[in-house]
Amino acid sequence: MDTYSYPTTSALFQRATKVIPCGIYGHFAPAPYVPVSAYPFFSDRAKGPRFWDVDGNEFIDYMCGYGPMVLGYANPVVDEAYQKQLAQSDINSLASPLMVDLAECLVDLNSIADWAFFAKNGTDVVNYAVTIARAATGRRTVVAISGGYHGTTPWMQAAGHHGVMEEDHAYVVRIPWNDLAAFEKAIAERKGDIAAFLSSPYHHPIFQDNVLPAEGYWAGIQALCRKHGIVLISDDVRCGFRLGLHGSHEKFGFKPDLAVYCKAIANGYPVSALVGTDALKTEAAKVFHTGSYWYQAAPMAAALACIAEMKRIDAPTLLEGIGTKLNDGLIRLAKSHGYDLRVTGNPGMAYYRLTDDPSLMLHQDWCAECTLRGAFFTSHHNWFVSTAHTDDVLQRTWDIADDAFKVVKAKHG
Repeated sequence: MDTYSYPTTSALFQRATKVIPCGIYGHFAPAPYVPVSAYPFFSDRAKGPRFWDVDGNEFIDYMCGYGPMVLGYANPVVDEAYQKQLAQSDINSLASPLMVDLAECLVDLNSIADWAFFAKNGTDVVNYAVTIARAATGRRTVVAISGGYHGTTPWMQAAGHHGVMEEDHAYVVRIPWNDLAAFEKAIAERKGDIAAFLSSPYHHPIFQDNVLPAEGYWAGIQALCRKHGIVLISDDVRCGFRLGLHGSHEKFGFKPDLAVYCKAIANGYPVSALVGTDALKTEAAKVFHTGSYWYQAAPMAAALACIAEMKRIDAPTLLEGIGTKLNDGLIRLAKSHGYDLRVTGNPGMAYYRLTDDPSLMLHQDWCAECTLRGAFFTSHHNWFVSTAHTDDVLQRTWDIADDAFKVVKAKHG
């Protein structure tokens, strides 16, 4: 099977480094990809489950824009709704009635929602949720999970990151996932000062196996929050609408006070949401939080269309089925070549790791060889499937993976 080369990407990246810090920054930065030479960094177009890079190479995308693409790139239903509203009005000096429509949609859809608020990024709404919790409780401390990701403001980032000060973490306590005793200890140590417990519905760190909640974990967390007057915040940015349309908390049997959404809500168009219970509505109204582009109407139209389409096709069930089929095929292929592929987390957004080499070098090499042949795999992050990943697409993926296994087998034995 032929492999790709990236001369245009390379030249463009050299230009980028002269005028942009890192050339490409944030989660699209080249640093996590090993080897860097196996990956493209600039795309030209995208359609369905695929994108094409600036060198004309075609890739089946298993990152889906790091989660936003849930119905396939350039989905005609979502794109038509966006373009229609864009032609009418997007940003002007007044709010769009679509904001009310979308809020009503989420209140009807989400099992804990009595109101909704909109912004652009997950970071925006996580910050808002925490500020509401502090305002409502008069407390300062946030308890979060070690290795959990909630955005890029300093209090969210791990200690030691550039520009992050010790003071930024003064009122943030990190505890292990699935450890009720650690939460009880934090409550005792910060007695009367814990405003919020913040976590994703299940643990999906980078460079690590994903971990589902233990039996009784969320029931225990919820009980402790209710007992001590702590606001329970579900960060559903990554999982939201993929695990269930009514909120991922429904899948795991708990009821947050606040839940945040982004990524799959509009199939790639920029909008995020915070939903909450009636008990926090007054406090939410008191907290000032806004942005220049937060009232954009066209992304809200896209979100309404995306949600309607996800409901029509029962996207969570479809995604889980596609993911399960993909994973079963990859596991069988790995075994046929003498390797053990461990798959963790939800099937439609699973984390993958070849266990035969704990250094991850073997796994990185396999992901790189797959990418060089047209299946865009990362080795450090959970992958995503979309409803556009058809059986033909999966078969092509397995063919690529099989060829890549042959190559790494020859190199590594």
